[in-house]
Amino acid sequence: MMDTTPGSDPYLEHRRLLFATAYQLLGSVADAEDVLQDAWLAWNAADRAEVRRPRAYLVRMVTNLSLNRLTCARATRETYVGPWLPEPLLTSPDAAEESELADTVSTAFMVVLETLSPLERAVFLLRESFGYSHAEIAGILERPEPTIRQIAHRAREHVQARRPRFDSDRAQRELVTERFIAACSGGDLNAVMELLAPEVTAWSDGGGKVTAARRPLHGPDHVGRWMLGVLAKPQVSGAALRPAMINGELGVLVALGDLPVGALTFDLVEGRIRNLRLQVNPDKLGGLRRP
Repeated sequence: MMDTTPGSDPYLEHRRLLFATAYQLLGSVADAEDVLQDAWLAWNAADRAEVRRPRAYLVRMVTNLSLNRLTCARATRETYVGPWLPEPLLTSPDAAEESELADTVSTAFMVVLETLSPLERAVFLLRESFGYSHAEIAGILERPEPTIRQIAHRAREHVQARRPRFDSDRAQRELVTERFIAACSGGDLNAVMELLAPEVTAWSDGGGKVTAARRPLHGPDHVGRWMLGVLAKPQVSGAALRPAMINGELGVLVALGDLPVGALTFDLVEGRIRNLRLQVNPDKLGGLRRP
């Protein structure tokens, strides 16, 4: 029987880091788990005597497996029905403690990462999220170090230019979340609109599996009416809305009993919701289920 005690095997010891690497690269819980399964099989087939630095070896393996999968996935996403959003992931109040994802797991940040090429995304995450040196990244990706430095610089500028700025006051976010849930649950359009910024934009990801807006929606009236309309649809009618830590931030979990049917995340600017993202694609809700 395999010993699953943490530290009994380097793969098990570093599994959280490996999952964080795969998830941030792919934006998909299911794909990240598939990559880890492939890495586990490859790790068991490897000649351990030849592996001097297991952690670096495993990160390299997971990174390259993820890159291969991401390159294929991007072609599929070009024909995706409606907006594509990352798969949501339930996290503990301390996301870093839960899965070593830190603040770079937020939905808003994951959306920005989607605008990078696969190679840029890998270099950026290895450098900025996991603290690898340019030389170490060059070894992982088998590229010259000067090339890695150029890619890292370009990717950092790209992310900084597009990374949204929003409030991080925890108490305020809790209050807005509570009020938003109450307004939506009560079908109070005016109360919903009061919580939305004048320039609010909403995205919904149904993947063609369930009804969702095919394009971003703008403005409090349009977004508010759409939100209440979504909650009135048969597939979610009667669902409970409750606060939950999603991708390291307080968001809203939509559930029918113990079955998650949606996840809502948002950016807060000056006490109002600026960007609202609703994930309802049933194929992308696995990360919302508690083990």
